[in-house]
Amino acid sequence: MKITRTLLIFTSLLVASQLNAQKVTVDYDKEADFTNYQSKSITFLGWQENSERILNDLDKERMRKAFSGEFKSRGLEKGGEDADLAVTLYLVLEKKTSTTAYTNYYGGSGYGRYYRGSWGWGNGYSTTTYSESDYIKGTLVMDVYDNNTNQLIWQAVGSGTVKQDPKKREKGIPKLAVKMMKKFPIKPLD
Repeated sequence: MKITRTLLIFTSLLVASQLNAQKVTVDYDKEADFTNYQSKSITFLGWQENSERILNDLDKERMRKAFSGEFKSRGLEKGGEDADLAVTLYLVLEKKTSTTAYTNYYGGSGYGRYYRGSWGWGNGYSTTTYSESDYIKGTLVMDVYDNNTNQLIWQAVGSGTVKQDPKKREKGIPKLAVKMMKKFPIKPLD
C-alpha cells in the first residue's frame, strides 16, 4: 500500500513538473550557409502588430535583452537597417483550464461476504474531488531572416505556462532565450 501511494505521488509530481516545462522546437533552411553570418550584424525588426495589448514594455525589454545577449555571445552585434540578419518576435497567449480529479476509496471487506446464497460487492465507498485551475499558455516564435534576401533561414518556437509573478518572468525569460538559441547554427564564441 505504501509503495502504491509513493508511486502515485511521484507520478503526480512528474506530470505536474512536465506541464510547467518549456518546450522548444527549431526549424531552419538546410541550404543556408550560416558561416556567412558569423561576426556580422543583426537587427531586431520588432514585434507583431498589436503586441502591446498582450505584452507589457518591461517583458518586451527583458526578451530583447535576453536574445541580444544570446546573439552577442555568438559574435553577432546589433546593427542598423543594413544588418546581415533580421529578427522578429511573435507571441501568442491562450487561456486554458486544467481539470484534476482525485478519488479516495474507503475499502470495505473486499469482494463481499456470503449473504442469502450469493456473494455481494462488499461495503466500501469512495469520493471523487474535481478541481479546475486557469492558466495562460504562451508561445513565443522567433524568426531569423537573411536581411538581404528577406528569406526566413531559422525559426525557434518556445511554449510553456506564463508565470503571473514578474520576478519569475524576469528569471524565466533569459532561460527561455538560452533554450531557444541552443540549436542556433552559430555557436557561442566562448
